[in-house]
Amino acid sequence: MEAKAIAKGVRIAPRKARLSIDLIRGKSVAEADAILENLSTEASRLIRKVLLSATANAENNLELKKENLYVKEAYINEGRTMKRGRAGAKGRPDPILKRTSHITIVVSEKN
Repeated sequence: MEAKAIAKGVRIAPRKARLSIDLIRGKSVAEADAILENLSTEASRLIRKVLLSATANAENNLELKKENLYVKEAYINEGRTMKRGRAGAKGRPDPILKRTSHITIVVSEKN
């Protein structure tokens, strides 16, 4: 049995968030939670919220025990990019790309 949680349109660049999510893939939920709690990045705070949501889905909807759960899949896809601009040299516009992410975490029970 698998439980899943997705956060869409999170305002952090996928490139930055992937650095944190690579640390928890394949770990137990308790260990992944401890890792994310001790990281001092904004991405780890957002990923931890999704991890706790996936764990709660597993416990409440599928009646799985938290001690037996592990992170089966964890990945970040690129979301919509907001395009902004500011004045550059000689009055020309310089583009500013504000990237967003879709965070997906799947937890499963150990066999």
